[in-house]
Amino acid sequence: MPAAGPHASDRDVEPFVEVDPTGRFGRYNDLLGAGAVKKVYRAFDQEEGIEVAWNQVRLRNFTEDPLLINRLHSEVKLLRSLSNKYIIVCYSVWLDEEHSFLNFITEVCTSGNLRNYRRKHRHVSLKALKKWSKQLLEGLEYLHTHDPCIIHRDLNCSNVFVNGNSGQVKIGDFGFATITGKSHTAHSILGTPEFMAPELYEEDYTEMVDIYSFGMCLLEMVTMEIPYSECDNVAKIYKKVTAGVKPQALSKVADPEVKAFILKCIAEPRARPSASDLLKDPFFSEVSDDEAETAAP
Repeated sequence: MPAAGPHASDRDVEPFVEVDPTGRFGRYNDLLGAGAVKKVYRAFDQEEGIEVAWNQVRLRNFTEDPLLINRLHSEVKLLRSLSNKYIIVCYSVWLDEEHSFLNFITEVCTSGNLRNYRRKHRHVSLKALKKWSKQLLEGLEYLHTHDPCIIHRDLNCSNVFVNGNSGQVKIGDFGFATITGKSHTAHSILGTPEFMAPELYEEDYTEMVDIYSFGMCLLEMVTMEIPYSECDNVAKIYKKVTAGVKPQALSKVADPEVKAFILKCIAEPRARPSASDLLKDPFFSEVSDDEAETAAP
């Protein structure tokens, strides 16, 4: 049977290397990103006609622990039910038991993550940084006031994604998110050391750890430097964080208003304001709601 069109060949049609059980999503072979246990591939949603991300979590490391696999599965399923314009949409999730993968499909943001985006665009006004910060807090407020409460636990600039044409940011990568329920406390150490609140290491913490990480994200946005980059290993970071030593990057923040706002976010857990409180802070007085939502779909 001839291919569509007189000159089309098989080479013109990019083949899927895998299709989801429903036949809706097809995965290509090219990677968008890779981590220790997760790979993210470019994929296509044939129903909507849009490109998406196919996230593949390798469960081999956890096969001895069916409880953990079930928990991971139910957590990703919960993420599927979230609906907020500042949080990456999760379209589908399924377990591939034969190959020991947990697969989930998420939206793709046009400009990649905030860390790379910020490094590429070095001249960004404070107003733009405030706009991104406000959007992040709107996303965190949604997670933290959700029932049950959801703590992201690994918020950093590489887990925030950007739609460059609209300037909208979205929180993604919920691989470490935890659902805490009524007590709002959680007990396991996970995350990115430079962005982890000291109480995360104590294994007794609340959603306030995300506020600390948000403060570190803002610090990185302003200085274009990863906090604690003066430390060359995790042990040194841990030592500084738990001793209350602030990152050197903080001394590079010239604007006193910005510095004070960051310090508020990385204060002792009890002194840290909630996302809702921070959204009411005068820091955002010049960012009107419609500006923070210029990118509203």
